[in-house]
Amino acid sequence: MTSIPVKPGRYKIHAHIIGPTSLVTATEYAVKHGAPVITDRLNPLPIEQEWVIDYPEAGQEPEPASPYVIHLAYHNAAGLVVTEDKLWVNGVPRTEWAKFTFEPVIGGVKILSDKGLSLRAGHRGAQIVLTTPQPEFQETWTLEYVGPIVTE
Repeated sequence: MTSIPVKPGRYKIHAHIIGPTSLVTATEYAVKHGAPVITDRLNPLPIEQEWVIDYPEAGQEPEPASPYVIHLAYHNAAGLVVTEDKLWVNGVPRTEWAKFTFEPVIGGVKILSDKGLSLRAGHRGAQIVLTTPQPEFQETWTLEYVGPIVTE
């Protein structure tokens, strides 16, 4: 399938799993490779649930099918990384952040790593894993645009 462009900005990333709204969330405690990234209920504090989707190099001009990086909206140095086929957030240099593309699927988008693996939310509270893409709702996401990128 062909990747689609995404407007750089702040987003809430909704998981399509059964039950109340679940969002991609950074956990509070770092272990091993950073803080595990999970899906969790809507939290009134957006600090761990709003993400910036941006080009790998700040200020980069968009190109068709270009990859994106994702980091915590209010922690500009805390980007998503992939280790052991699991999703983590860690304060490593931007050049080490994982790159993602987005493909349209029924009901939302599929988020794919630069290795072609799909983000999958097994259930609420489980760490997000990367797997060979399948046509399953656990690999379908909705991007809710919240606003422009906030620079400090």
